[in-house]
Amino acid sequence: MKLPPRKIPIAFYRTAAGTEVVLNWLRGLDATDRNIIGQDLMRVQFRWPVGMPLCRALGDGLWEVRSDLGGNRIARMFFCFANDRMVALHGFIKKTQQTPEFELKLARKRKREYE
Repeated sequence: MKLPPRKIPIAFYRTAAGTEVVLNWLRGLDATDRNIIGQDLMRVQFRWPVGMPLCRALGDGLWEVRSDLGGNRIARMFFCFANDRMVALHGFIKKTQQTPEFELKLARKRKREYE
């Protein structure tokens, strides 16, 4: 008997005030972009470990989900693993070829806070 795939639960980073900033960012996107990013997150949840081109390690336990959106746009969602969960730390629409350093710093700061 084949067992169903194991799903890694996902949690969204919360600020000290209780705001789920990544979830709010996702809700602010249009339905098509939200669906693409959601599908990519689900692939990570059900198929972990996942490599390039969908997922890339950024060091120190930080990972990114790489989503190709319509209109030649791309989105990045940074996450880590903690307490047997995938924790979504930060998401943004990428406007340059290289990931801006302040986006990485914010994700690393949130990772430290979560741990």
